Amino acid sequence: MSAPTTPTRWKLVLGSAADAQNAVPLPPDYGRMDDVLTALYDGDKAERKAGLGGSAPRVSRWLGDIREYFPTEVVAIMQQDAMTRLGLNQLLLEPEILRTVQADVHLVGTLMSLSRVMPQKAKATAREVITKVVRELEKKLANPLRQAVQGALSRAVRNPRPRYHEIDWGATIKANLKHYQAAHKTIIPERLVGFGRRGQALKEIVLCVDQSGSMASSVVYAGVFGAVLASLKAVKTHMVVFDTAVVNLSENLHDPVDLLFGVQLGGGTDINLALTYCQQLITRPTDTILVLITDLYEGGNEKEMIKRAAALKAAGVNIVVLLALSDDGAPSFDRRVAEQLAALDIPSFACTPAKFPELMAKAIQGQKLEIA
Repeated sequence: MSAPTTPTRWKLVLGSAADAQNAVPLPPDYGRMDDVLTALYDGDKAERKAGLGGSAPRVSRWLGDIREYFPTEVVAIMQQDAMTRLGLNQLLLEPEILRTVQADVHLVGTLMSLSRVMPQKAKATAREVITKVVRELEKKLANPLRQAVQGALSRAVRNPRPRYHEIDWGATIKANLKHYQAAHKTIIPERLVGFGRRGQALKEIVLCVDQSGSMASSVVYAGVFGAVLASLKAVKTHMVVFDTAVVNLSENLHDPVDLLFGVQLGGGTDINLALTYCQQLITRPTDTILVLITDLYEGGNEKEMIKRAAALKAAGVNIVVLLALSDDGAPSFDRRVAEQLAALDIPSFACTPAKFPELMAKAIQGQKLEIA
């Protein structure tokens, strides 16, 4: 399909109603593209809206059409718009519809939010969709996080008297380059640099995740990262999710798909309650990193929440607040609460999944985290 002319492009943007005289006739392909856009965004035409919202076959065709006419990133946006504008949430409960949808993080969040009302016949299909997305995310994100965390632990914890199997040869060679013996073409290692003892949990990481509906993408990414961290023997990982109640999902970290099925998106937010619970989990404050993932809209006791955060910080816990862990852009958050936390030297900022490994590496090494 050739690129649209400027008048055609504007007609697609504004809708056919903007050209009541049909002064800009659309070629057949662009006419069908206009139908697809109209079905989604022309809210004034109730009959079109009802037709799309009430007919599963029509929705299936519509989902196929948008994949034909638009690039992947645009398809994901249109699917998300359809869920809210056209009542597609209800239709996604049908397995035959689920299989036609392009799976992404947003769809996983939608399925998680519908899990409590989802018919049993749709749950198996929903699990297939979630598993597909999670495995793709693991493939993309796991190795960068493992490498960043293991490298940071190696640099943060050195053993001055290592056994042979504990020697960090790269660091040892670098530390002894000045002792190179040209005649023997070798380095005399006067100082050995070793890793910390293997099998020992050098750091504890607590992922404390707000599971209110607005945090859906963040919950998905946190579940994937939590599973990766839990696979590292040198790190002890906890996964806690909360709304107005707190649930410890650490036992499900072996499989992020199981973990995400344990999340119940929606409800209010009680950050103070969540911090109180996490405080009870922490046994080695100075070796603990608490990653609080929330938009900071506190529905519980805000004053006590700030006091709780201050107590954790004073005890030596390295606290980081992620306002979002997603690629969704700048999040909405409570700036006033963020400023109060900043006064306690607790940074608050959004983080993309690609930047999360670097963030964890800096936190492990005790480096100051700057707001990007």
